[in-house]
Amino acid sequence: MTPAEPTVYFTFDDGPHPDITPFVLEQLKKYDAKATFFCVGKNVEAHPDLFQQIFNDGHSVGNHTYDHVNGAKTKTKAYVENVLEAAKYIHSPLFRPPYGRIKSSQIKALKNAVPDIKIIMWDILSGDFDKDVQPQVCLQKVLFKSRSGSIIVFHDSEKAYDRMSYALPRLLNHFSKKKFKMAAL
Repeated sequence: MTPAEPTVYFTFDDGPHPDITPFVLEQLKKYDAKATFFCVGKNVEAHPDLFQQIFNDGHSVGNHTYDHVNGAKTKTKAYVENVLEAAKYIHSPLFRPPYGRIKSSQIKALKNAVPDIKIIMWDILSGDFDKDVQPQVCLQKVLFKSRSGSIIVFHDSEKAYDRMSYALPRLLNHFSKKKFKMAAL
């Protein structure tokens, strides 16, 4: 997807998280940036007000399963049931498989169960979830690989916070100075 004007798409997986998602929302607001949050159903169930705040701030959401199940390690029926359980809390046709793992049988079954589903992957994995990656490396990786139309993955989770909280403000500032639109999917 290459938009008419220079645009990047920030996405955040695994939230909402009561401490980290507000930080992300605050950073996005500073730059009038919009993003897409691929939420885990049980986190939405636990933090409905925070999930609503994502909408109130003008961002979009997607389904990231109910308990962050790995498609490669889950039977198709159980996987689809987990996605449908999350859909009780997350009303969106957008879906991102946790770990980027999904079997062709799961895609087919999901499309049968949810005909308007749109499976969204990415072209830049920031690496913020990897505790062995230095925050500066996470930032440089995104800067080096990004181009107009890039879908960038970060995580609003405790595991990713040190790297994400370093890289995100700097990236928002960078793309703002370069006159990129930062849009939701």
